[in-house]
Amino acid sequence: MSDRQWIVTLDLEGVLVPEIWIAVAERTGVEALSRTTRDEPDYDVLMRDRIRLLDEHGLTMSVISEVISGLTPLEGAADFLARLRSIHQVIILSDTFEQFAGPLMTQLAYPTIMCHRLIVEDDRVTDYRLRQQDQKRRAVEAFRSIGFSIVAAGDSYNDLSMLRSADHGMLFRAPERVRADNADLNALDEYDDLLDAITGLTA
Repeated sequence: MSDRQWIVTLDLEGVLVPEIWIAVAERTGVEALSRTTRDEPDYDVLMRDRIRLLDEHGLTMSVISEVISGLTPLEGAADFLARLRSIHQVIILSDTFEQFAGPLMTQLAYPTIMCHRLIVEDDRVTDYRLRQQDQKRRAVEAFRSIGFSIVAAGDSYNDLSMLRSADHGMLFRAPERVRADNADLNALDEYDDLLDAITGLTA
């Protein structure tokens, strides 16, 4: 068995739970809200556009919360995460928001998650506050600086700095465009395969 201490870092949306903004777009009919970090690498551009669309269409935090309350983890995600957490420390590094992630964490047995925060005034989303710029990469670098080795998995452009800062980074259920742009990264689509890959790398 390896004498290295491992942490597994995972993205949230698209890896363990549905894309929340896509769910909001489908429920409200505002198709433009379906754009995600799979489509737009610049997170600030993406979020400014989302906040503008929410304001234009009168969509409140209550509406978004109602959509989230109807979501469940992706099929097989809870079991995968439970099995992974039985053998390794797992930290979710996500560019979602506390207000979005909270209800879903209860369904995943409360894993540790590091994410951002929305600014909500009178039930309107008016701004957002990043916990830290490029927080996924910087978290991985911080864990490595105190002696941990990292395996990371994610699906979008905003996960790439995390994947490339880790000892081992993998794409999971990434769209073809992301795979094509990063053909050197191992790309997987099934939870059993991801678990096998992680356990093989950390043995």
